[in-house]
Amino acid sequence: MPHRILLTCGEPAGIGPELAPLALASGVDFVWIGDPRHLPPGTDFCEITAPSDPVPVGRLPVLRHDFAAPRTPGRPDPANAAGVVEVIARAVDLITRGEAAALTTLPISKQALKQGAGFAFPGHTEFLAHLAGDLPVAMMLASTTVTPPCRVVPATIHIPLEQVPAALTDEVLEQAVRITHAALIRDFGIPDPRIAVAGLNPHAGEGGTMGRQEADRIAPLIARLRAEGLDIAGPLPADTMFHAPARARWDAAVCAYHDQALIPIKTLDFAGGVNVTLGLPFIRTSPDHGTAFDIAGQGRADPASTIAALRMARDMAAQRR
Repeated sequence: MPHRILLTCGEPAGIGPELAPLALASGVDFVWIGDPRHLPPGTDFCEITAPSDPVPVGRLPVLRHDFAAPRTPGRPDPANAAGVVEVIARAVDLITRGEAAALTTLPISKQALKQGAGFAFPGHTEFLAHLAGDLPVAMMLASTTVTPPCRVVPATIHIPLEQVPAALTDEVLEQAVRITHAALIRDFGIPDPRIAVAGLNPHAGEGGTMGRQEADRIAPLIARLRAEGLDIAGPLPADTMFHAPARARWDAAVCAYHDQALIPIKTLDFAGGVNVTLGLPFIRTSPDHGTAFDIAGQGRADPASTIAALRMARDMAAQRR
């Protein structure tokens, strides 16, 4: 079976091209897909024609994908937007054909892609789900350097906060729980996952005085899932779920909305957090940060999260095997 990881280039104007050679320190066997012109000057790379081609030790293996324009750090070029999208689609095609073990993606700029290529998706996660056949997916952020580990899954993702109460339907929350439960077993090797579910409102509604969603909808759903045999707790107040003793009681937390999930993980493990897309037929991880236009081209890019993402992709692939 293939063992090499595909690393997509992401937005050329961001720190992605700088992270690729630095990620060799991960010790993971990966190949970068992108335009070699965008790599930092002096990068020791080796062009290959297929993910399985041999690569000299210590050199960055590159599957060449030509872009329309050179790289200007910190300044996205609309002419390169189509190339960013094409690289993601190419990587998914390669992995679905069995030519690689997993996918790690470097950050994209949704704004740049919308402006330059009419990108119609809220983010990477939704585009990958579309390429995989419009499958239901969930976004997990997982720590790699804190104990007990912190794994969080927002049930709603890239929508305005004012839309969350209506979007957090029973179906949406149940789907997030079930996808998380299956992934913890298949990809993380946890045979009997423990899942915590956060409430939507402060103090998880405090008996209905701060909102009725917990009592009327979330608690009955949790009771039904618990009756099926899932080890699931909640709805819990989000402000007391993430200190170490609380995290020791669960393997993953399903949260109501984006910031409720991402603030604790980024506070606890900013450099070591990894974004994992659950529910795909292939493994996808990503560093837990953006394009960092403000430091692009300055030699300040921190590869810690990219290294963690590559190592997690490798470990998840081994678990699936």
